[in-house]
Amino acid sequence: MSVSASVSTQFTVAIRTYNAAQRLPALLSALQAQEGVQNLAWEILIVDNCSTDGTAALVARLQANWSVGRADMPLKLRYCFEPTQGAVFARRCAMQKAQGDWVGFLDDDNLPRRDWVAACYAFGCNNPQAGAYGSQIHGVFEVEPPEHFERIAHFLPVIERDRAVCFTEGLYARKKVLPPGAGLVINRRAWLESVPNHLNLLGPLAHGLAAKGEDIEALSHLKQAGWEIWFNPDMHIEHLIPRWRFERAYLLRFFRGVGLGRCFTRLLDVPLWLRPVVTLLYFCNDLRKWGIHWLRHGAVLQTDVVAACEQEMFQASLLSPLHYYWGRRWWTS
Repeated sequence: MSVSASVSTQFTVAIRTYNAAQRLPALLSALQAQEGVQNLAWEILIVDNCSTDGTAALVARLQANWSVGRADMPLKLRYCFEPTQGAVFARRCAMQKAQGDWVGFLDDDNLPRRDWVAACYAFGCNNPQAGAYGSQIHGVFEVEPPEHFERIAHFLPVIERDRAVCFTEGLYARKKVLPPGAGLVINRRAWLESVPNHLNLLGPLAHGLAAKGEDIEALSHLKQAGWEIWFNPDMHIEHLIPRWRFERAYLLRFFRGVGLGRCFTRLLDVPLWLRPVVTLLYFCNDLRKWGIHWLRHGAVLQTDVVAACEQEMFQASLLSPLHYYWGRRWWTS
Protein backbone atom coordinates (compact mmCIF):
# COMPACT_ATOMS: atom_id res chain seq x y z
CA MET A 1 0.00 0.00 0.00
CA SER A 2 1.31 3.47 -0.90
CA VAL A 3 1.88 6.07 1.75
CA SER A 4 -0.82 8.32 0.28
CA ALA A 5 -3.40 5.53 0.43
CA SER A 6 -2.90 5.20 4.20
CA VAL A 7 -3.48 8.90 4.92
CA SER A 8 -7.11 9.64 5.78
CA THR A 9 -8.66 12.76 4.31
CA GLN A 10 -8.96 15.55 6.87
CA PHE A 11 -10.75 18.26 4.88
CA THR A 12 -13.04 18.37 1.86
CA VAL A 13 -13.79 21.42 -0.26
CA ALA A 14 -17.22 20.79 -1.79
CA ILE A 15 -18.20 22.89 -4.80
CA ARG A 16 -21.91 22.96 -5.61
CA THR A 17 -22.25 23.86 -9.26
CA TYR A 18 -24.89 24.28 -11.95
CA ASN A 19 -23.90 25.22 -15.53
CA ALA A 20 -20.70 26.93 -14.39
CA ALA A 21 -18.10 25.35 -16.67
CA GLN A 22 -16.76 28.81 -17.52
CA ARG A 23 -16.32 29.76 -13.84
CA LEU A 24 -14.90 26.51 -12.46
CA PRO A 25 -11.32 26.90 -13.80
CA ALA A 26 -10.78 30.15 -11.87
CA LEU A 27 -12.13 28.59 -8.67
CA LEU A 28 -9.99 25.47 -9.07
CA SER A 29 -6.91 27.63 -9.74
CA ALA A 30 -7.58 29.50 -6.50
CA LEU A 31 -7.75 26.19 -4.65
CA GLN A 32 -4.56 24.93 -6.29
CA ALA A 33 -2.81 28.07 -5.01
CA GLN A 34 -3.80 27.49 -1.35
CA GLU A 35 -1.03 28.10 1.16
CA GLY A 36 -0.29 26.46 4.50
CA VAL A 37 -1.75 23.11 3.43
CA GLN A 38 1.48 21.18 2.79
CA ASN A 39 0.77 18.80 5.70
CA LEU A 40 -2.99 18.65 5.26
CA ALA A 41 -4.68 15.69 3.55
CA TRP A 42 -7.53 17.36 1.69
CA GLU A 43 -9.62 16.96 -1.43
CA ILE A 44 -11.85 18.86 -3.83
CA LEU A 45 -15.29 17.41 -4.51
CA ILE A 46 -17.34 18.89 -7.36
CA VAL A 47 -21.07 18.26 -7.00
CA ASP A 48 -22.68 18.72 -10.41
CA ASN A 49 -26.35 19.55 -9.87
CA CYS A 50 -27.75 18.64 -13.32
CA SER A 51 -25.49 20.86 -15.43
CA THR A 52 -26.04 20.81 -19.19
CA ASP A 53 -23.06 22.93 -20.25
CA GLY A 54 -20.30 20.33 -20.37
CA THR A 55 -19.26 20.57 -16.72
CA ALA A 56 -18.69 16.80 -16.49
CA ALA A 57 -16.46 16.79 -19.58
CA LEU A 58 -14.49 19.77 -18.25
CA VAL A 59 -13.81 18.06 -14.94
CA ALA A 60 -12.81 14.84 -16.70
CA ARG A 61 -10.23 16.75 -18.78
CA LEU A 62 -8.88 18.42 -15.65
CA GLN A 63 -8.66 15.11 -13.80
CA ALA A 64 -6.68 13.56 -16.66
CA ASN A 65 -3.89 16.10 -16.17
CA TRP A 66 -4.32 16.72 -12.44
CA SER A 67 -1.14 16.60 -10.36
CA VAL A 68 -1.26 18.81 -7.27
CA GLY A 69 0.21 18.46 -3.80
CA ARG A 70 2.92 16.31 -2.30
CA ALA A 71 3.74 12.96 -3.87
CA ASP A 72 2.75 11.19 -0.64
CA MET A 73 -0.29 13.43 -0.05
CA PRO A 74 -1.77 14.49 -3.40
CA LEU A 75 -4.73 16.85 -3.67
CA LYS A 76 -7.57 14.78 -5.09
CA LEU A 77 -10.10 16.20 -7.55
CA ARG A 78 -13.32 14.19 -7.39
CA TYR A 79 -16.64 14.52 -9.23
CA CYS A 80 -20.16 13.38 -8.45
CA PHE A 81 -23.48 14.02 -10.14
CA GLU A 82 -26.62 14.90 -8.19
CA PRO A 83 -29.65 14.30 -10.46
CA THR A 84 -32.24 16.04 -8.27
CA GLN A 85 -32.20 19.78 -8.84
CA GLY A 86 -31.93 21.94 -5.73
CA ALA A 87 -29.26 23.34 -3.44
CA VAL A 88 -30.43 21.18 -0.55
CA PHE A 89 -29.93 17.99 -2.59
CA ALA A 90 -26.48 19.08 -3.75
CA ARG A 91 -25.40 19.74 -0.16
CA ARG A 92 -26.78 16.39 1.01
CA CYS A 93 -24.90 14.63 -1.79
CA ALA A 94 -21.68 16.42 -0.81
CA MET A 95 -22.02 15.38 2.83
CA GLN A 96 -22.60 11.76 1.80
CA LYS A 97 -19.71 11.62 -0.69
CA ALA A 98 -17.11 13.71 1.17
CA GLN A 99 -14.20 11.90 2.77
CA GLY A 100 -12.98 14.72 5.02
CA ASP A 101 -13.79 15.22 8.70
CA TRP A 102 -14.74 18.81 7.84
CA VAL A 103 -16.52 19.88 4.65
CA GLY A 104 -16.06 23.45 3.43
CA PHE A 105 -18.64 24.62 0.90
CA LEU A 106 -17.96 26.97 -1.98
CA ASP A 107 -20.43 28.00 -4.64
CA ASP A 108 -19.23 28.22 -8.23
CA ASP A 109 -19.23 32.04 -7.99
CA ASN A 110 -16.89 32.09 -4.96
CA LEU A 111 -13.12 32.59 -4.88
CA PRO A 112 -11.31 31.71 -1.63
CA ARG A 113 -8.36 33.66 -0.27
CA ARG A 114 -5.04 31.80 -0.41
CA ASP A 115 -5.23 30.77 3.24
CA TRP A 116 -8.93 29.84 3.31
CA VAL A 117 -8.49 26.07 3.54
CA ALA A 118 -5.80 26.36 6.23
CA ALA A 119 -7.92 28.82 8.24
CA CYS A 120 -10.98 26.55 7.92
CA TYR A 121 -9.16 23.49 9.18
CA ALA A 122 -7.39 25.33 12.00
CA PHE A 123 -10.66 26.69 13.35
CA GLY A 124 -12.25 23.25 13.33
CA CYS A 125 -9.31 21.73 15.19
CA ASN A 126 -9.45 24.50 17.80
CA ASN A 127 -13.25 24.26 18.19
CA PRO A 128 -14.19 20.57 18.20
CA GLN A 129 -17.70 21.35 19.48
CA ALA A 130 -18.43 23.43 16.38
CA GLY A 131 -21.01 21.85 14.13
CA ALA A 132 -20.55 24.55 11.49
CA TYR A 133 -18.89 27.92 10.99
CA GLY A 134 -19.06 30.60 8.33
CA SER A 135 -16.62 32.81 6.45
CA GLN A 136 -16.27 36.46 5.71
CA ILE A 137 -17.83 37.03 2.28
CA HIS A 138 -16.59 40.04 0.30
CA GLY A 139 -18.66 41.21 -2.63
CA VAL A 140 -17.02 41.66 -6.04
CA PHE A 141 -19.57 43.48 -8.20
CA GLU A 142 -19.80 43.57 -11.97
CA VAL A 143 -21.81 46.78 -11.65
CA GLU A 144 -22.21 49.29 -8.84
CA PRO A 145 -24.74 48.05 -6.25
CA PRO A 146 -27.91 50.09 -5.82
CA GLU A 147 -28.09 52.90 -3.30
CA HIS A 148 -28.63 51.68 0.29
CA PHE A 149 -27.35 48.22 -0.70
CA GLU A 150 -25.88 47.77 2.78
CA ARG A 151 -29.43 47.20 4.12
CA ILE A 152 -29.83 43.99 2.11
CA ALA A 153 -26.20 42.93 1.52
CA HIS A 154 -26.24 40.08 4.05
CA PHE A 155 -29.02 38.35 2.10
CA LEU A 156 -27.01 38.05 -1.15
CA PRO A 157 -24.75 37.29 0.84
CA VAL A 158 -22.03 39.81 1.66
CA ILE A 159 -20.86 39.28 5.26
CA GLU A 160 -18.02 41.27 6.80
CA ARG A 161 -17.27 41.21 10.54
CA ASP A 162 -14.02 41.75 12.41
CA ARG A 163 -14.52 39.34 15.33
CA ALA A 164 -15.55 35.76 15.97
CA VAL A 165 -19.23 35.23 16.77
CA CYS A 166 -20.99 32.23 18.32
CA PHE A 167 -24.51 32.12 16.90
CA THR A 168 -25.74 29.60 19.47
CA GLU A 169 -25.40 31.80 22.55
CA GLY A 170 -26.52 35.24 23.71
CA LEU A 171 -28.27 37.77 21.47
CA TYR A 172 -27.49 35.96 18.22
CA ALA A 173 -29.15 32.79 19.50
CA ARG A 174 -32.28 34.69 20.57
CA LYS A 175 -32.48 36.38 17.16
CA LYS A 176 -31.94 33.01 15.43
CA VAL A 177 -29.13 34.43 13.29
CA LEU A 178 -27.11 31.79 11.40
CA PRO A 179 -24.41 31.99 8.71
CA PRO A 180 -25.15 31.53 4.98
CA GLY A 181 -24.13 28.51 2.96
CA ALA A 182 -21.35 30.12 0.89
CA GLY A 183 -18.02 29.64 2.66
CA LEU A 184 -19.67 27.47 5.32
CA VAL A 185 -17.68 24.64 6.93
CA ILE A 186 -19.61 21.72 8.42
CA ASN A 187 -18.50 19.03 10.84
CA ARG A 188 -19.37 15.92 8.81
CA ARG A 189 -19.98 13.70 11.83
CA ALA A 190 -22.30 16.30 13.36
CA TRP A 191 -24.26 16.54 10.11
CA LEU A 192 -24.64 12.79 9.65
CA GLU A 193 -25.78 12.37 13.26
CA SER A 194 -28.12 15.37 13.47
CA VAL A 195 -29.49 16.46 10.08
CA PRO A 196 -32.27 14.34 8.51
CA ASN A 197 -32.01 13.26 4.90
CA HIS A 198 -35.29 14.99 4.07
CA LEU A 199 -35.37 18.76 4.44
CA ASN A 200 -38.39 20.86 3.53
CA LEU A 201 -36.79 23.97 2.02
CA LEU A 202 -35.09 23.23 -1.29
CA GLY A 203 -33.30 26.51 -1.94
CA PRO A 204 -32.39 27.67 -5.47
CA LEU A 205 -33.64 25.37 -8.24
CA ALA A 206 -31.56 25.98 -11.39
CA HIS A 207 -32.57 29.55 -12.28
CA GLY A 208 -35.70 29.41 -10.14
CA LEU A 209 -36.14 30.76 -6.62
CA ALA A 210 -38.23 28.62 -4.31
CA ALA A 211 -38.85 29.51 -0.69
CA LYS A 212 -35.41 30.12 0.79
CA GLY A 213 -33.94 29.20 4.15
CA GLU A 214 -32.48 25.77 3.35
CA ASP A 215 -29.22 26.60 5.13
CA ILE A 216 -31.07 27.84 8.22
CA GLU A 217 -33.13 24.67 8.31
CA ALA A 218 -30.07 22.40 8.21
CA LEU A 219 -28.10 24.44 10.73
CA SER A 220 -31.08 24.53 13.08
CA HIS A 221 -30.89 20.75 13.36
CA LEU A 222 -27.22 21.02 14.35
CA LYS A 223 -28.09 23.72 16.87
CA GLN A 224 -30.88 21.66 18.41
CA ALA A 225 -28.49 18.71 18.76
CA GLY A 226 -26.19 20.84 20.90
CA TRP A 227 -23.52 21.72 18.34
CA GLU A 228 -22.09 25.25 18.27
CA ILE A 229 -22.46 27.46 15.18
CA TRP A 230 -19.75 30.09 14.62
CA PHE A 231 -18.54 32.88 12.38
CA ASN A 232 -14.76 32.87 11.83
CA PRO A 233 -13.32 36.25 10.70
CA ASP A 234 -10.04 34.59 9.59
CA MET A 235 -11.75 32.81 6.69
CA HIS A 236 -12.23 34.99 3.59
CA ILE A 237 -13.91 34.35 0.26
CA GLU A 238 -14.93 36.64 -2.57
CA HIS A 239 -18.45 36.44 -3.95
CA LEU A 240 -18.63 37.35 -7.64
CA ILE A 241 -21.98 39.07 -8.14
CA PRO A 242 -22.91 39.59 -11.81
CA ARG A 243 -24.99 42.39 -13.29
CA TRP A 244 -28.20 40.33 -13.56
CA ARG A 245 -28.35 39.74 -9.81
CA PHE A 246 -29.05 43.46 -9.36
CA GLU A 247 -31.90 43.48 -11.85
CA ARG A 248 -35.13 44.53 -10.21
CA ALA A 249 -37.15 41.49 -11.34
CA TYR A 250 -34.56 39.04 -10.00
CA LEU A 251 -34.18 40.82 -6.67
CA LEU A 252 -37.93 40.93 -6.09
CA ARG A 253 -38.22 37.18 -6.78
CA PHE A 254 -35.26 36.53 -4.50
CA PHE A 255 -36.69 38.46 -1.56
CA ARG A 256 -40.10 36.92 -2.12
CA GLY A 257 -38.42 33.55 -1.60
CA VAL A 258 -36.71 34.81 1.56
CA GLY A 259 -40.05 35.93 2.98
CA LEU A 260 -41.97 32.79 2.03
CA GLY A 261 -39.46 30.60 3.87
CA ARG A 262 -39.65 32.52 7.11
CA CYS A 263 -42.60 30.81 8.76
CA PHE A 264 -40.99 27.40 8.45
CA THR A 265 -37.55 28.46 9.71
CA ARG A 266 -39.02 30.42 12.60
CA LEU A 267 -40.96 27.42 13.88
CA LEU A 268 -38.23 24.80 13.59
CA ASP A 269 -37.51 24.75 17.33
CA VAL A 270 -41.04 25.61 18.49
CA PRO A 271 -43.13 22.80 20.06
CA LEU A 272 -46.06 21.70 17.91
CA TRP A 273 -48.70 22.82 20.42
CA LEU A 274 -47.22 26.33 20.59
CA ARG A 275 -46.90 26.94 16.86
CA PRO A 276 -50.32 28.58 16.30
CA VAL A 277 -49.63 31.16 19.02
CA VAL A 278 -46.09 31.87 17.81
CA THR A 279 -47.34 32.13 14.22
CA LEU A 280 -49.90 34.72 15.27
CA LEU A 281 -47.29 36.75 17.16
CA TYR A 282 -44.92 36.70 14.18
CA PHE A 283 -47.77 37.66 11.85
CA CYS A 284 -48.63 40.69 14.00
CA ASN A 285 -44.99 41.76 14.14
CA ASP A 286 -44.58 41.30 10.37
CA LEU A 287 -47.73 43.33 9.78
CA ARG A 288 -46.30 46.09 11.96
CA LYS A 289 -43.00 46.05 10.04
CA TRP A 290 -44.82 46.03 6.70
CA GLY A 291 -46.95 49.03 7.71
CA ILE A 292 -44.03 51.07 9.08
CA HIS A 293 -41.96 50.35 5.99
CA TRP A 294 -44.85 51.34 3.71
CA LEU A 295 -45.29 54.65 5.54
CA ARG A 296 -41.57 55.41 5.27
CA HIS A 297 -40.85 54.19 1.75
CA GLY A 298 -44.17 53.72 -0.04
CA ALA A 299 -43.66 56.79 -2.20
CA VAL A 300 -40.30 55.56 -3.58
CA LEU A 301 -40.94 51.84 -4.12
CA GLN A 302 -40.90 52.26 -7.91
CA THR A 303 -37.52 54.00 -7.92
CA ASP A 304 -35.73 52.59 -4.83
CA VAL A 305 -35.03 48.90 -5.53
CA VAL A 306 -33.71 48.23 -2.02
CA ALA A 307 -36.89 49.58 -0.43
CA ALA A 308 -38.94 47.52 -2.90
CA CYS A 309 -37.02 44.38 -1.94
CA GLU A 310 -37.63 44.97 1.75
CA GLN A 311 -41.33 45.57 1.12
CA GLU A 312 -41.54 42.38 -0.95
CA MET A 313 -39.88 40.40 1.84
CA PHE A 314 -42.23 41.78 4.52
CA GLN A 315 -45.25 41.04 2.32
CA ALA A 316 -44.08 37.49 1.60
CA SER A 317 -43.43 36.97 5.32
CA LEU A 318 -47.08 37.81 5.97
CA LEU A 319 -48.07 35.15 3.43
CA SER A 320 -45.59 32.53 4.60
CA PRO A 321 -47.96 30.87 7.14
CA LEU A 322 -50.50 30.32 4.35
CA HIS A 323 -47.74 29.10 2.07
CA TYR A 324 -46.81 26.29 4.46
CA TYR A 325 -50.15 25.66 6.11
CA TRP A 326 -51.62 24.98 2.68
CA GLY A 327 -48.95 22.34 2.12
CA ARG A 328 -49.37 20.91 5.64
CA ARG A 329 -45.58 20.80 5.99
CA TRP A 330 -44.76 22.95 8.98
CA TRP A 331 -47.58 21.67 11.22
CA THR A 332 -46.32 18.09 11.11
CA SER A 333 -42.53 18.49 10.93
